[in-house]
Amino acid sequence: MQPAANYIRQAAAIPVRAEAICLVTSTSGKRWVIPKGIIDPGMTAPQTALQETWEEAGLVGELEPRPVGSYLYDKWGGTCHVTVYVMRVTEVHDDWPEKSLRQRAWFDRSQALARIEEEGLRDLLVKALTDLPK
Repeated sequence: MQPAANYIRQAAAIPVRAEAICLVTSTSGKRWVIPKGIIDPGMTAPQTALQETWEEAGLVGELEPRPVGSYLYDKWGGTCHVTVYVMRVTEVHDDWPEKSLRQRAWFDRSQALARIEEEGLRDLLVKALTDLPK
């Protein structure tokens, strides 16, 4: 395993509203994912999670103070380390920066889990959903 300093650091949010979870398609349109992106210099993980959720899904909200966890996946010839937060959605916009690149959809718990292929992300989604009020 690579040392943590060599990971590509990313942050993500699991957007929730009532009992629904919002997922977006990957830029290829082939997979359902949560909004995530690289943590740019000068940005924090929470700032990045909020920014990516706006850009990729057109959602605004508040993050839970602590991340639900993290997972690793390989991309760009390296390993990405993704810190994941739960975001309580307060605003849903009809237009957003990546609307032409991605689809956005709301799913119930079982539908969301069935659409996530990344094992580490699916495990975190189970953990996050267990902690949400029903």
